[in-house]
Amino acid sequence: MLRKIFLTILFFFLIALAGVIYVFRYRSESALVLMTDFGTKDGAVAAMKGVALQQSGKLVIHDLTHDIPAFNIWEGAYRLQQTAPYWEEGTVFVCVVDPGVGTDRKSIVLKTKANHYYVGPDNGLFTLVAEREGVDEVREISSANRLPDSQGSYTFHGRDVFAFTGAKLAADMIDLDGVGASVPGNQLVRLAYPRPAFKNKVLSGGIAILDIKYGNLWTNIDEKTFKLLGAKEGDSLQVKIYENDRLAYQGQVLFGHTFGDVKEGENILYLNSLMNLSLGINMGNFANTYKIGSGTDWRIEVSR
Repeated sequence: MLRKIFLTILFFFLIALAGVIYVFRYRSESALVLMTDFGTKDGAVAAMKGVALQQSGKLVIHDLTHDIPAFNIWEGAYRLQQTAPYWEEGTVFVCVVDPGVGTDRKSIVLKTKANHYYVGPDNGLFTLVAEREGVDEVREISSANRLPDSQGSYTFHGRDVFAFTGAKLAADMIDLDGVGASVPGNQLVRLAYPRPAFKNKVLSGGIAILDIKYGNLWTNIDEKTFKLLGAKEGDSLQVKIYENDRLAYQGQVLFGHTFGDVKEGENILYLNSLMNLSLGINMGNFANTYKIGSGTDWRIEVSR
């Protein structure tokens, strides 16, 4: 009887020990996620991954995207906030859309209240994740956190500073104290953009991004704000789209749940997968058809 009890206890002890070993061996390092405007036609992204893996060969590196349009800080900011909520706490995002590389703009690590870490330039790239997740702490990356013997390079901080520092954070080789000095007031450079609003019976907001492959327009008007308009499925709504002060599109568009609610080639307003108001063409490309773009210069107005 005692032998049976002993063997049962031993069995559960070994199960628990295996779990502890798994956690410390395989789960002690956070995911490292890369986002850049580099593309993948040359070796830039591979160089960043090589630098990261030099710090720890156990790191698991993922690609968010490397197809942010060149120098488009806003689109980088949007893709980050679109994606980050689906990653576990502790994830480290290395983000490089950096037209000011080598200038006096800060190189930083942002820790959010969602316990995500964002490593990159302080140029507005973290505007939307900071708003969505809340700012916990901002650190300026010190000169000690730089790829050895890279001080003479001023144009590839993605490799020399951000991948190097992000890998050390993800591998738990440094913590925030090891990154560098705190930024006073946790101040960040923030991008200005049209905010969703409902005023004088008109719904307004920004054309945040394009659903690139299909040409749908994704606005930043969330479901709660859209409901203030009082529109119902099947209603025909007046839509105006502006690039700064230029009227780029005007028309009546049906509000529905999905593309099949209108005939092929017809326009439709709908709530997208992020539950934001969007505009598209059933089996067509709205952005190409009407020459519409996205970003901080584009805004939309919707009324009944």
